[in-house]
Formats: sequence, structure tokens, C-alpha cells
Amino acid sequence: MTVKYKQPRPIFNEKQLKFEKYFGHGMAFSNEDDYSLEMEDDLSQNEMAAEPWVNIEARLINPNLPEILGKEQARLWSLVLDARGVPCCLENRHQGRWQLLVPREELARAEWELAAYEEKNRSWPPLQPPPRPMVENTLATLSILILLATFHNLVRLDMVLPGGIRPDWLAAGSARAELILAGDWWRIVTALTLHRDVAHLLGNLGIGGMFVFLLCRELGSGLSWSLILTAGALGNLINALLQPGSHDSVGASTAVFGTVGILAALSSVRYRHTLRKRWGLPVAAALALLVLLGTEGKNTDLGAHFFGFISGSIIGLITEMVIARRGHPSALLNALLAICAGLVVAVSWLTALALA
Repeated sequence: MTVKYKQPRPIFNEKQLKFEKYFGHGMAFSNEDDYSLEMEDDLSQNEMAAEPWVNIEARLINPNLPEILGKEQARLWSLVLDARGVPCCLENRHQGRWQLLVPREELARAEWELAAYEEKNRSWPPLQPPPRPMVENTLATLSILILLATFHNLVRLDMVLPGGIRPDWLAAGSARAELILAGDWWRIVTALTLHRDVAHLLGNLGIGGMFVFLLCRELGSGLSWSLILTAGALGNLINALLQPGSHDSVGASTAVFGTVGILAALSSVRYRHTLRKRWGLPVAAALALLVLLGTEGKNTDLGAHFFGFISGSIIGLITEMVIARRGHPSALLNALLAICAGLVVAVSWLTALALA
């Protein structure tokens, strides 16, 4: 029904409000000539005319709010009351001085509903973790990637080492499952530095290089490369345990997907309060990347990629928890970790060549 009140203009002003001000049981608005009230339920004309409306004091709901209710807060509270079936209307007194009005008999219920809403959403949205300073180590990271490419070129040459040794690099360093299980521990490391051809090398450097750069800027080169090496080695070891003895593989892709797993785990742990129930999104995105990039090609070692990713995820989880408590490693510790990672690779190859 529509009821016309020929009386002085009410306090509602459509030009100031510009959206519906009465929720739940009806909708109140004004025009230039008179005041119209369109009822959308069974409330009678006399009930609405006689019904006193009172303002909700913001400080009684939340002491941290300003005394003058802002437009956004008023609109939000009106939507809360509308969702709970409490009739209400908004009033713009003067230049941003908003009031939320409810019938007097609904005041206690409205205040209870709003207080419950504020309490439940006290910590929402959660604060973002403070940004961590990025480590500028582009030159160091790029140097290691170039070193890996240079090593591939040296392997392809028919070199004669001191002592007249002409090694078969692939045979000496590949991740052959039966030999790893027989005690050739170095193969889980040396296989990460070998590639079948130039296309294999460029694929790992191009795709993996992006993730390596991100991780090195996040954690520092020393810690990052030691984690990448550990994830790749563990991935090769688990793959050897589960594959047939004749299974053989080479390539840095196990370490590349270990890097992806580390990055995903870092994000999931660091932003777990922000993501809440969606904390697994970074891992899900990384798994999608694994499916897109890690399953193509005739000679793709799916097991190595998957176990590298799993190893990296576990390592990243532990790393982020330690960093959250202890902080980032110092420059000295990062340098020591970088040296240790390099020594592991060097000792692994020296052992492989000595026993070849």
C-alpha cells in the first residue's frame, strides 16, 4: 500500500542518502512534494505513524568507533540488521553525520545483534604480516645459473682430466635407481647438474630460473641454494626408492619443482591467518603448475618432479616456521650456507669421478 502524509517534510532526504534507508519490513524514501511510505508487508499505516524511532549509539556497540557514525559503517550495520530481520533506517543529519534508527521496542535486540557482529568480526580482516625486505642478489644467482650452463658445455666436450681420465659424465653421475640404493649416494646430487641436451638445459634454466630468483630474493642466495639442493637430492632419493632398479634420470627439474614447493609452503604458512580456510591456495596453484609444466614430454620423469615438489614443500614449511621464530639468517650465515652447498656438489662429483 502507499500512504501519503500531508505534513512538514521529514528528516529523510533522498538527495543526501541516495539509497534505500528502510530495511527489513519496508522501504522509506522522500520526494520533493510530500512524504511517501511504501509498505512491503503487513505493517499497518497507524503502526508506522505512531511508532517511535531511536538512534543507536555507536560507542555502546563498539567503544573503538568514533562518536559520529560514518557512512560506510552505518550502511554496514544497516545491512547486518536487515539480514537479522530488524527494521531500521539511515539518516544523514548533516555533512556525514549519520544515524541508524530502529523502533524503540527493537533497540535492545538491534544493539545485541550489532554487538555480536562486531565481536565476531573483531579481528577481520586479519592484519597482513609485515613485508620482509628483499635481498638484492641478482648477480650471485645469475652467476650460478651461468655456471650450470657452462658445466653442461664442459660435459659435452670430450675432455681428458688430469691422470688421463676420460670420464663418461652421464654414466658416472646419473640418478640410476639400483646404483643409488647400492650406495652411490652422490648420484642424487650429481644428477641435478646433468642434462641430456641443450633444450633440456634451457628449459630448466628459463623456467626454473624465475622461481630461483624469487626464492633467492626472499631468503638470500646461500639459504635458498642450500634448500634447493636439499629438495632436489631428496626428490631423487625418494624417486630411486620407489622406481624400478633400471630407472635412470638426469636434470635439474627435480630441484626446480622443489623450488616451487618451497615457495608455495612459504606463502601458505606466512599468510595462513589472512587466507584462513583458503590457506592451501598457494600449494594448489603450485600443484597446477606442476601439472602444466611437469608432465609434458616423452622422457619426462614425473616421479622426480612430484617428489621434488613434495620435498620442497616440507622443507619450505619447516624453513618458514624457523624464520618466523628466529628471523632471517645473517649475511655471514648465508655465505656459509652457500659455501656448504658448493662443497656438497664438488665432493659429490669428486667421489663420482674417483669411483668411475
